This record gives sequence, C-alpha cells and structure tokens, in this order.
Amino acid sequence: MQYVSTRGAAPVLDFEGVTLAGLAPDGGLYVPSEWPRFSEAELRAMRGLPYAELAAQVMQPFVGDSLTPEQLRTMCTAAYGRFAHRAVTPLVQLDEQHWVLELFHGPTLAFKDVALQLLGLLFEEFLGRRGENLTIVGATSGDTGSAAIDAVAGREGVDIFMLHPRGRVSDVQRRQMTTVLAPNVHNIAIDGSFDDAQAMVKRMFGDTAMTGQFRIGAVNSINWARLMAQVVYYFAAAFQLGAPERKVAFSVPTGNFGDVFAGYVAAQMGLPVERLIVATNVNDILHRALSEGDYSAGTVTPTVAPSMDIQVSSNFERLLFDLGGRDGTAMAEQMRGFEATKAMRLTNAQREGAAALFTSSRADADDTAQAMRWAYEACGQVLDPHTAIGLHAAREADVAADVPVVTLATAHPAKFRDAVERATGVRPHLPARVGDLFQREERYAELAGDYAEVAAFVAERATPAA
Repeated sequence: MQYVSTRGAAPVLDFEGVTLAGLAPDGGLYVPSEWPRFSEAELRAMRGLPYAELAAQVMQPFVGDSLTPEQLRTMCTAAYGRFAHRAVTPLVQLDEQHWVLELFHGPTLAFKDVALQLLGLLFEEFLGRRGENLTIVGATSGDTGSAAIDAVAGREGVDIFMLHPRGRVSDVQRRQMTTVLAPNVHNIAIDGSFDDAQAMVKRMFGDTAMTGQFRIGAVNSINWARLMAQVVYYFAAAFQLGAPERKVAFSVPTGNFGDVFAGYVAAQMGLPVERLIVATNVNDILHRALSEGDYSAGTVTPTVAPSMDIQVSSNFERLLFDLGGRDGTAMAEQMRGFEATKAMRLTNAQREGAAALFTSSRADADDTAQAMRWAYEACGQVLDPHTAIGLHAAREADVAADVPVVTLATAHPAKFRDAVERATGVRPHLPARVGDLFQREERYAELAGDYAEVAAFVAERATPAA
C-alpha cells in the first residue's frame, strides 16, 4: 500500500513511512493511494471474530509489507488486552432503534485509546528498525493528550510534547496528562484555544530549524495510522447489528473530523453504512460546511464538550480531497485560500459527494443537557456531554425505522462529572483503576501562545533524530 498527500507535492510513502511522518511535508495529509475493498463473502467471514483478530484483518490491507500478518495480530492482541471490557468496544441498546458504542474502556477512558494503544507499539517497532528517535508534538482538546501519553510513556526512542489550551480541558482530562511523570513526557499548557495549539503543531512540521534536528511525528488524527485503527470499530458494531446484509447508520460527535472520517473509510471498504451523522456543538463549522457548503472558521466558544471546541477540522481535508477527484494541486490551492482567509466554499462535487453519505446536526447547551437527561431517565444510561451531542443528532436524524443508529460514546462520563451532574443529578465516579487520579502529583509547563517560545521549549528537551 502506498500513501499520497492530499496536496500532491510530498513523497509517496509506505505504511511505515506515513506512521513516522504524520503530517506530509507539503502541509497535506496522507491517504492511501486507493481504498481496499472487501467482498460480501469476506465481510461475512469476519463476523464473530474477537476484536483483536478483526482489527488485524481490517487493517492488513493498509499495512501492506510493513508488517507481517503475524506481527500485526500480535500488536493488536497486546494493544486491546489493556482494555477493561472483553468486547473492547461493547454495544449498549437504548431503545428499539438506538444503540451506543462504548469506546471508553481503554486506559484513559476515551475513544483515542483504541488507536493510540496500537500507535505506541507501531512507533516502537518502526523506530527500533531504524535506530532513530522520534519527537512527537501534539495538540489536544482533551482526550488525545492523555491517550497518547499513556501509549508512549517510558518507551525507548520517543519524546512526547503535548500542548493543551490552559483552562479549557476538564480537571480529569488535565490530570490524566500531567500526572504522568515519565522522563520522556512533557506537558505544555498554552494561552489560547485548541486551534491555536494545533496551528503551532502544524507550523513545527514545516519549520526546517526543527525538522533539521529532530524527526517530528504526530499522534493527532492527522497521523494516518491512528485514523486507520479507528475504522475497525465501525466494522465491529455493524457486524453485531446484522451487516453485511443489514445497513447501519452512525452518529459521531466530532470536532476534528477524524472519528467520522474513519466511518467514511469503512464505507469505502465495503461496509454497508446507511448514513454518517456528523454531530457538532455550537462550534459548528462542520455542520455549516455539510449543510450549506460554508467552511468558515469563527471564534471558538468554550462549552461543556471541550474536545469539540474546534473551528478548524484538520481531517476534513481528507474528505474534500477524495470527493474532489483526488486532485492534489486543486486541493492545495483550496486550502491555501482557507488558511489565508479562514473561509472557503465547498465545490459542487464536494457538496454532492458528501451529501450521498453525510448529514449533520448542531447541539447547543440545552440540547446536550436534554439528551443526557433522556438517556438517564428513559434508558438508565449515564452519558458524557460529547456522546450526548451525538445522541441528540441521532434522535433528530431522518433514518428509516428498520435501520439501527449507533451513537459513538467517545468518553467515560466521569471525565466530565460536573456537566453530567448538572444535567442528570448523578455524579459519575472514576473507575477504580484511575480512582486515585486526584492524589497524584502534577507536572506541566505554562507557556504563552507564542510559537517561538514553544519551539524553543521543545528544542531544549528533545532528543535529536539519530
């Protein structure tokens, strides 16, 4: 399998190369040169497989010759053996049509663990082959940071620098990052929003003063390997609900578009996806883009769903590239215009292509609280605010009654206990395995929202590439 950049001017790489590269050097994002596709017979043969075995089979076409099937299967077994539920991503039924896919049974209680537990093992394998060091620089709106840090803490050949917007993540999210005291872990709280942090990360990938000294890598969903691992749970859920003979719709709370783009990939691979419902909070750039063709960034509004407080959705570029005929030159020009003006109109081809599979919905604070109350009072389920936004969109969507609708539950409710308690009257407790979180020592740096200051901090502490 070969990988190309959405902007058409970066080297073509294999799976090992894109895993270590993260962002493409031309500023684009790597995607497979073509989508592998399973037949109905191959899909039926996957039903009933344990999660780790299913993951290995779904991901093998993307991995190509970079890992043998045995190596990939061993990694999947190790990655998903750390999850607290035997099913890894269990389905819970709410009513006759609606289901919740629980993606929060990993070590840091968020869906990011599903991908990052595997990505840490991939980094270790590929860096070991090369005898190189990797400097991971990432931005987090809450959950990516803790999941990435857990996956690479103490691993040889990796330093991680994680930026988060100071005061804009929950106390549980912050402490899951800042209480990991491994010497290769560096947390940075910056003044500003997640978008400011993400812009610094992207700038560092193009900064020759940094890339000339360090191999800069990514754990955000700009890294293809992370997104690839998220494709698997769409297959797992659909098979339990009757696929491939039965279509399934998915409602996905998303800010950076990575989680729902994984559903798009699953559909390209042959999974019978009826609809992908993009659920946003009031930071609704994706809803406006899909419903009106208006991809224009506004000011980030802090909400009770901080992981979605984003106005620039990096992975949306992957979808626009695929729907726009995979024209890297045109995509680069379109993105240059957006980066200059923070506004962009989707082309007719992009709008029509998206409408074939995607719909979208926007939830405000009242919508979110009402969805949390309904899930608790009518179904006995306590949901975090992000999942509640997905459920609001799922219940609002026009989906035929015989099509099951699966809402992706992206985080454990105890990560947002104040918001959950205000909506439901129930204060969720952290699982016992992380129950001492508030007794642990914290360590992090506080920096201004200034790229030069952040780059200097990284340069002083990172290990040169080789």
